[in-house]
Amino acid sequence: MDLENLLGHRISAFGENLIIAAGAIILGMLLNYIVRKIFMVVSKMWLTFLINSILKNLQGPMNVFLPLLFLSVSFNFMTLNAKYYVWLEKILSIALTVLVALILIRIIKILEEYFYHKYDLKKADNLRERKITTQLQFIRKFTVALIVLVTAAVVLLSFESMQKIGAGLLTGVGIGGIIIGFAAQKSLGNLLAGFQIAFTQPIRIDDVLVVEGEWGRVEEITLTYVVINIWDQRRLILPITYFIEKPFQNWTRVSSQLLGTVFLYLDYTIPIPPLREELTRLLVTHRLWDKRVNVVQVTDNKPDSIEVRLLMSANTSGEAFDLRCDVREMMIAFILKNYPECLPRTRLEYRSTLEDNLSRSGNGLEK
Repeated sequence: MDLENLLGHRISAFGENLIIAAGAIILGMLLNYIVRKIFMVVSKMWLTFLINSILKNLQGPMNVFLPLLFLSVSFNFMTLNAKYYVWLEKILSIALTVLVALILIRIIKILEEYFYHKYDLKKADNLRERKITTQLQFIRKFTVALIVLVTAAVVLLSFESMQKIGAGLLTGVGIGGIIIGFAAQKSLGNLLAGFQIAFTQPIRIDDVLVVEGEWGRVEEITLTYVVINIWDQRRLILPITYFIEKPFQNWTRVSSQLLGTVFLYLDYTIPIPPLREELTRLLVTHRLWDKRVNVVQVTDNKPDSIEVRLLMSANTSGEAFDLRCDVREMMIAFILKNYPECLPRTRLEYRSTLEDNLSRSGNGLEK
């Protein structure tokens, strides 16, 4: 009879626990459904990008987080064996910890999406946007890495065996700590260089650089390296410390506006004023000229030619390159059509002397 009572009591307790757990999960799902519906109604009324981004990024984690949270609270109302209670609580606490970390990462993603929606990186003069983007990307990557590390540490330290291992590692610092310090020296240097680049900003996202003899744009800045998108679609990967330790050219450090130069090597007989008039005519009708700079100068002279520099300006480095190519082509065509004799030439001059003439005359008389 006692066995039957015990069995009945256990069945009754199991049924109560099951009902409490199911009720907690249903209550969490119901609350999640209500919150989601409220956000959807608000998003339809105001059509705000931020609310839509919140729904897109947090809907998945919240579908699991709220039911598990209510289930964890419901353990206080259940009749559970102490051994089972400890294990169930530990599993749920680990799951909730991971979900909280995921929600924090998604919140960072929402803030990043909101920034990209608010600021236009594609416009020509996007200096302010590129500054904020560089800082935001570095902070996001660093914060996400920190969240992952802290979450992993919290999960591991929730196990008693891991606590003992951690205590053993802490007491055995000494030589092991020195070795780890030397091994991590370069990684820490990269991390500190990343902080320096993010906030002092010698380079930014979408900056135009000339580095290692290559022209390209900064495509990505990570915690340890920088990706340069070369003009011919190659990718140049450089350690982040490179931009702290070595010189490079940044064509968009202060502004995206840039001066372009075209050098022509012509004969000394070329008239310069017609070249100035033709360059002005070409630039006034060209869509890429920003109307700031229009100069023709003789910048050098050599034994067989002179160097004529054509200087022009454009809003971006890409437009400056295209403008230079067009002007170079049209100016060469202009010179070929109007002053073909003024192209570079090599002169040979022969002068006969009086003695040579007399010698030739004497030779002729003798014959």
